[in-house]
Amino acid sequence: MSIKNIRLEVMQFLEKNVDSFVEQYLIPVEKIWQPTDFLPNSQGDNFFEEVRELREIAKELPYDFWVTLVGDTITEEALPTYESWLMDVEGINQVENGGNGWSKWIRQWTGEENRHGDLLNKYLYLSGRVNMREIEMTTQHLINDGFDIGTGSDPYKNFVYTSFQELATYVSHNRVAQMAKKFGDNKLSKMCKMIAGDEMRHHHAYSEFVTRIFQVDPSEMMLAFQYMMKQKIVMPAHFLRESGQKISTAFEQFSDSAQRIGVYTANDYVDIMQKLINKWEIDKATNLTDEAEKARDYLMKLPARMAKISERIVIPKESHIFKWVEPARL
Repeated sequence: MSIKNIRLEVMQFLEKNVDSFVEQYLIPVEKIWQPTDFLPNSQGDNFFEEVRELREIAKELPYDFWVTLVGDTITEEALPTYESWLMDVEGINQVENGGNGWSKWIRQWTGEENRHGDLLNKYLYLSGRVNMREIEMTTQHLINDGFDIGTGSDPYKNFVYTSFQELATYVSHNRVAQMAKKFGDNKLSKMCKMIAGDEMRHHHAYSEFVTRIFQVDPSEMMLAFQYMMKQKIVMPAHFLRESGQKISTAFEQFSDSAQRIGVYTANDYVDIMQKLINKWEIDKATNLTDEAEKARDYLMKLPARMAKISERIVIPKESHIFKWVEPARL
């Protein structure tokens, strides 16, 4: 039997538990928070006063903070790309009989994630501190450009990617929440903390999928994990660009801003890698092929190697001036 067929068989085996995954890791629409819960009430008599207060507090936030918040928002807004990619993964079917259990999971996961971009976009709009038209053009470019995260349609590689990426977005949103609180913006802090909470739940879900796969197909799962770590996890917004620019030209500059203020750094990348190695108990895996044993050895040594490389990274001291955030308005 081909590797592809084995993966499909494993996905069908795990699909029997999708309803329990939805119940455990996702929250019903009527019970989960919505963006409006944290924003000025447009139907209330005090709406304009609430907006004025939001705008006044927003003045205290520094340049790199705004760049990072905008980049995080654009990343969340490019959700159509992520959903369409995951729907194409082996074992996920959204067509036959109204879709299978996995497509149900993807749709409901997307529904939860969609709230993040809605909330942050409205906050940015009301803040008056950013150029929304430039942000909107960047978002449209990012959706137009799509992305290639190096997983193909392989479910094992995709679940490694989502396990890693959900934890990375948790780190980023949680740090932004901490910084917003430090600068006195308690409302923005709470928004980002709620988003971070969703990301952590989603991380637990995807990492659980990988745990289950390790139990039934350990060697192939180990090789998929090694493949993703070897080629490095690319961020969802790695094709980021400003209006009039070429694809991917803005990502490194956005990443520099995030590293400069400590929202997401090379050390965080290494830390997440180690957390996944520990979570999946790579050192305790049994019944591995010789090739998978070599992959395990590679993975166990990788965090230390990557940590040494990260020590040599030099981040520019000066901020790139983005069209999204105009210093004169801060």
